Amino acid sequence: MGTTVGDYVLERLRDWGVEHVFGYAGDGINGLLSAWQKAGNEPRFVQARHEEMAAFEAVGYAKFTGRVGVCTATSGPGAIHLLNGLYDAKLDHVPVVAIVGQTARSAMGGSYQQEVDLHTLYKDVASDYCETVMVAEQLPNVLDRAIRIAAARRTVTALIIPSDVQELDYTPPSHAFKMVPSSTDMTWSAPVPAADQLDRAAEILNAGEKVAILVGQGARGGVAELMELADLTGAGVAKALLGKDVLTDELPWVTGSIGLLGTRPSYELMTGCDTLLVVGSNFPYSQFLPEFGQARGIQVDLDPTMIGMRYPFEVNLVGDAARTLGALIPLVRRKDDRSWRSGIEDSVVRWWEVMERRAFTSADPINPELVFHELSRRLPSDAILAADSGSAANWYARHIRFRGQMRGSLSGTLATMGPGVPYVIGAKFGLPDRPCYALVGDGAMQMNGLNELITIAKYWQEWADPRLVVAVLHNNDLNQVTWELRAMGGSPQFLPSQELPDFPYAAYARLLGLHGVTAEKAEQVVPAWEEALRADRPCVVEFRTDPAVPPIPPHATWDQIEKAVESIVRGDSDRSSMIKQGFKSKVQEFLPGKS
Repeated sequence: MGTTVGDYVLERLRDWGVEHVFGYAGDGINGLLSAWQKAGNEPRFVQARHEEMAAFEAVGYAKFTGRVGVCTATSGPGAIHLLNGLYDAKLDHVPVVAIVGQTARSAMGGSYQQEVDLHTLYKDVASDYCETVMVAEQLPNVLDRAIRIAAARRTVTALIIPSDVQELDYTPPSHAFKMVPSSTDMTWSAPVPAADQLDRAAEILNAGEKVAILVGQGARGGVAELMELADLTGAGVAKALLGKDVLTDELPWVTGSIGLLGTRPSYELMTGCDTLLVVGSNFPYSQFLPEFGQARGIQVDLDPTMIGMRYPFEVNLVGDAARTLGALIPLVRRKDDRSWRSGIEDSVVRWWEVMERRAFTSADPINPELVFHELSRRLPSDAILAADSGSAANWYARHIRFRGQMRGSLSGTLATMGPGVPYVIGAKFGLPDRPCYALVGDGAMQMNGLNELITIAKYWQEWADPRLVVAVLHNNDLNQVTWELRAMGGSPQFLPSQELPDFPYAAYARLLGLHGVTAEKAEQVVPAWEEALRADRPCVVEFRTDPAVPPIPPHATWDQIEKAVESIVRGDSDRSSMIKQGFKSKVQEFLPGKS
């Protein structure tokens, strides 16, 4: 039997160093599945419970390993199901290649079963590269380009292969007209801006007296340079949420996350600075940056299409973060006046004290901030964390202190529900010797996390380190939206949309052969974490948390707080006084200096 197109696709993936493909079977990719069987399952086919989860797993794999993630699905519904995870990758600038089936060429245009116009469907999410393989000779070029473009542009690409093409004998492109040969070698050059641009940036940094730096995930390769530049300028450094793991929170001048889920020190850093340097971040919320005209701005980014946005920057440097900052450092003079830096460090100390007080504020039954506070101090220094969208993201942003080689991420720009558990599954396949932690709400868990526990149960015994903990905030409420309704919609809570059915998360984990722990009182939080962290297998730890703990933004005014309080107690006079007093006491703990 000769080599089929399906055989060659897998061979070429192996040539590229692809070790895992996350997917779900269907007859639209039967030719690929047959090739997988003949190839001894190399690269490894990782079976998710749903195609959306396969895409999320590819995203998590790519985020935490730095390699290209690959996912696959059948034609029609399978390809449709991939979309949400693929958009998550596209919006967070993560390299992912989707390989999807299509109905046979002879049936195209005939309204055939599962026939969907995949080019139209994928033309946005895979706008950088989306191609259909119609003849064998298109390979290897189209596959090579899909991988190369995904890696180079940090985006999503797609390869559509009709089912009959997968079974064709493979014939390579010949040395002939209208044939396109290809190669796998890929080397990178790290660009550095021109000298005159660097001089302009240095002039701004040298003139400033109160320098603020904002870093995102694009700064991850330039940590040493960031630290040196921050020392020279006496700057404080805030972190966009996708860049939360770029710098350790042990540094006294790192102010933590920025934005609606951010910290008070980051807010004060931006409102008080006269100079702003943004490195590797596309943080979209301009209202959390300095007022226009307040600060002179510089941006550094590898992607020329993402430069010069969000703020009226004077200098926009297109280049690799490490090499650009390294070239800039010799031009920057050390600032002798450290009063700005000293004030930042005092604010950071005060913030962490407030966070600790908030964590130990009483709640009914458990304060979710206590859950994250107690986890943070117990995390191993090589932990990988994924937070899901919802109120869990608030507490992750504010209470988890990164140190050592810890890594963390979430769905930053799409902010979709559901990636928390599949992210860490993807991470476990790429980095099987690292402990992983998914921090999710019960809404995200019911949406799809429960099903991916089955995936964990299927594969965990193959991982070098079995530690994978899924922490569930069990409050029977879609809590983040509930607070948004209270703060913005003036509604106490629309129960038909917000109330979740009760479910025994830890008990379900035990049914699957995993470990399960439940905490229903504050004094059980620490023992629950300690049991989960020392478990000899993946563990679901379920915390019964109070949905009334408010995620007040760092810039909240008392007028806004009062509005939120009134919206909570409207229509519930019997509880008005109790709720109002409890809410206010929690808010006072959150906002230092308010009375």
